[in-house]
Amino acid sequence: MNNEDSSTNGTGTVLDTLVIGGGQAGLAMGYFLKAQKRKFLILDASQRAGEAWRQRWDSLRVFTPAKYDGLPGAPFPADRLSFPTKDELADYLEWYAEEFELPVNHGVRVERLWREADRYVATANGHRWEARNVVVATGSTQTPEVPAFAAGLAPSVKQLHSSQYRNPQQLQAGPVLVVGLGNSGAEIGLEVSRTRPSLVAGKPTGEMPVKHGKTAARYAFPIVRFLGLHVLTLGTPIGRKVAPALKAHAEPLIRTKTKDLAAAGVRVVPRVAGVVDGMPVLADGTRLEVSSVIWCTGFREDFSWIDPALLDGGAMPRQWRGVALDCRGLFFLGQRFLYAEASDTLPGLSRDARYLAAKIPAPAVLGSAVAAA
Repeated sequence: MNNEDSSTNGTGTVLDTLVIGGGQAGLAMGYFLKAQKRKFLILDASQRAGEAWRQRWDSLRVFTPAKYDGLPGAPFPADRLSFPTKDELADYLEWYAEEFELPVNHGVRVERLWREADRYVATANGHRWEARNVVVATGSTQTPEVPAFAAGLAPSVKQLHSSQYRNPQQLQAGPVLVVGLGNSGAEIGLEVSRTRPSLVAGKPTGEMPVKHGKTAARYAFPIVRFLGLHVLTLGTPIGRKVAPALKAHAEPLIRTKTKDLAAAGVRVVPRVAGVVDGMPVLADGTRLEVSSVIWCTGFREDFSWIDPALLDGGAMPRQWRGVALDCRGLFFLGQRFLYAEASDTLPGLSRDARYLAAKIPAPAVLGSAVAAA
């Protein structure tokens, strides 16, 4: 839903809450804010809800079964043990925003956020929004990360980050190097191997010990979900102990395992250490002659648009379960291990959104409808 009239706060109205980011985290937050009858608005850089999922590679399916893929108030409409495609999830998010009439302004990438007296101010596209509370729900996949030495690859080598990859037709004929052996690297490497010689560089941080599929959805995923939501949290000794390592490393391989890559003829090689004479060089000194490189090297947080005074050296400020401890009215949602290992997943962010909604200070006067009603 687009509401340009309300986006400028042209009447001088100060919003109770501004949500920045309209993906699954922002929509879940919107659900709870609307239930509380707050005056709020969601700003999203994409042109439509679910766009971040539509822009992933064509064959991607969600790793979690449909029974865990719904947002608050609306189970995912599919066989509970099935694994939705990325487009099915995108369509669900778009339906969700419309079904609950959430006030989302699309095509708005916030350029600045700062605090002014007793409120926060955000600006974008020449517009200005003021709110007493702000929820930053931009997620954990904000800015693609590519090593600096990538610039040294020969112009003849086609380069793509995983966020740009859609299908093998984008690639040139000849060997393809996939850099990074996380879930994205394994899945893309396996797909590419069906049409081109494929190499995957890196070392997995582990593998889910059971075969991915409906049986796992029935028996294994409930255990994994429980661990990710209730055991591996900042509220437990074991969660606090493993959190730094889990945040620093890729998740274990879930669907595509190293044995699947070997069976498909994919060659797993050591990590890429640099570039020599225009071609990638491995940690063992091997120089590879490849025609294309796909960087499955992850993403980094990007809060450069937030006033440094609100941050901790450019990073998320001190917080507990998404509540900024030194900036009243500032909240974060959808970040990896924000509170639990599952905080950036649909079940985890939904729980975190419910928690934040209860922590946002009550407005002096509850509006009878949301800003865009």
